[in-house]
Amino acid sequence: MSEYQRVFEIRMAIRWGDMDAFGHVNNTVYFRYMEQLRIEWLESIGLPLPEGQGPVIATASMNFRKQLHYPGTIVLSLLAKTPGRSSIDTRYELRREDDPEQQIYADGGATIVWIDHAQARSAVLPDAIRGLLPPPPAP
Repeated sequence: MSEYQRVFEIRMAIRWGDMDAFGHVNNTVYFRYMEQLRIEWLESIGLPLPEGQGPVIATASMNFRKQLHYPGTIVLSLLAKTPGRSSIDTRYELRREDDPEQQIYADGGATIVWIDHAQARSAVLPDAIRGLLPPPPAP
């Protein structure tokens, strides 16, 4: 079993509107942060995607470790394992940029599955994306 490797990182401002009536970032917003991280990663690849194909999220989870409050900047990290035929197991880490201890405020994971939209079934992960992910472990 391969280990997760860091493949992408972004910084994002915590917005005033991310907070809820309890004065902290609402738990649903954490999933939006991770979604934005995935989108920016895919956009950064800059590769043409096969017509009618793309990623979907098959599973998603989040561990809420510390509350986030406005204002601030968060650092989001995307980690990935060696991909399967049509899927990528990913992990996410969220930290505050101004936290000197660099504690993890939230972490989670998602399984990304590459699908053919017309056939509504999984498709082989494009080689261009596969090449940007951790290679299989040596035998």
